[in-house]
Amino acid sequence: MQLNEAVSRRLKELLTKKEMTPYQLFMKSGVPKSTIGNIINCTYPSMKLRVIHELCQGLEISVPDFFQSDLFDENNLEP
Repeated sequence: MQLNEAVSRRLKELLTKKEMTPYQLFMKSGVPKSTIGNIINCTYPSMKLRVIHELCQGLEISVPDFFQSDLFDENNLEP
């Protein structure tokens, strides 16, 4: 899977776990709704670490917690 797909899946998992909507994440993180939508829909081709950091702040998790998933295992990601 592509890295942007892994980020999308992880964000969806975390939103479900936190019982949050993308709109609530926008309100808490300040990341534009369109950016969150693009990440969720895998239409955001290159991810900036700053955006992931801001999403993590909104989700109230650390950046390492975001990437603590089998989705980011090198064997699951395309080069």
